[in-house]
Amino acid sequence: MKRSLRTVFAVLLALCTVVVVAACGGSDDKTTGTASKGKDSVTLTQGSGLTFAMVTHSDEGSFWSVVKKGAEQAAKDEGVKLVWSPSNNDPQKQAQLIDAAVSQKVDGLAVSVPNADAIKGSLAKAKAAGIPIITLNSGADQFQELGAITHVGQTEEIAGEAAGKKLKDAGVKKVLCVIHEQSNIGLQQRCDGVKKGFGGAVTNQQVKGPEDIATTQTEIKSKLQADKSFDGVIALNPDIAAAAVTAVKGASSSAKVATFDLSPAVIKDIKAGTVLFAVDQQQYLQGYLPIVFLKLFKQNANTVGGGLPVLTGPGFVDKSNAATVEKLAGQGTR
Repeated sequence: MKRSLRTVFAVLLALCTVVVVAACGGSDDKTTGTASKGKDSVTLTQGSGLTFAMVTHSDEGSFWSVVKKGAEQAAKDEGVKLVWSPSNNDPQKQAQLIDAAVSQKVDGLAVSVPNADAIKGSLAKAKAAGIPIITLNSGADQFQELGAITHVGQTEEIAGEAAGKKLKDAGVKKVLCVIHEQSNIGLQQRCDGVKKGFGGAVTNQQVKGPEDIATTQTEIKSKLQADKSFDGVIALNPDIAAAAVTAVKGASSSAKVATFDLSPAVIKDIKAGTVLFAVDQQQYLQGYLPIVFLKLFKQNANTVGGGLPVLTGPGFVDKSNAATVEKLAGQGTR
């Protein structure tokens, strides 16, 4: 009987050891973490052994924080390593970051294309090295010539056209379209679309941008004070929208403000009636989907789009759905 009890005790001890080891998760392929160095950050994930770099013109503002969150979540879900590399609207820096990713022999590249000429040489090096490319956010018209598998984003001129129609339906007669980045063809396409959809007077204004909101606000205010006939302002960025709302008030203008893209502040302004609507391109998807598509391509030779971009917009957020979207924006996913 004593021998039998000792045997049972040994078995139980062995089982407890197995449970403890499993609980420690030493070999669990879902282990994740985040490391950062300067503005670049890395989502560390155990699983596939693949490393993807996302090199964008991000200024790390409210819009791009949602793109980043989508990319990080996809990296965790797919078990890949993500290198996030923002260039802060500097085309030369973006090219250098792409070159660095190629030198590091990443398994895939996700790249925004605000200025194709500045980065096409670097993307050619990536393609020559056998690194698959997916473009995101900007570059819907250039992704094929750059050798990308597909593009994830919205078609800017179509989105602008829809926004212009909504401004016209709201009774606006003259629109100021505020451009916050130089040499970003996508922003010009938005304003071109607004003009086409609006069918009336649309004036473009180049401003300092999100890196200097105070100056941007003053520039918009001065424009509205100089020409009282502007009764509509459309921003192309949620941070610029906030500046526009303040500028309209400071100029004692009655202009209606609309914007492209979302942030928690913009949604609050929509609910308050100080912003008419926001064009929603669902930027969380622009971070999330390229990582998923790259992994599918690397592991299963899958392609998407059929030679066309994968569209994430446009949609619209106005008073009718602002409360629902507000909850999601509070989680950083809209």
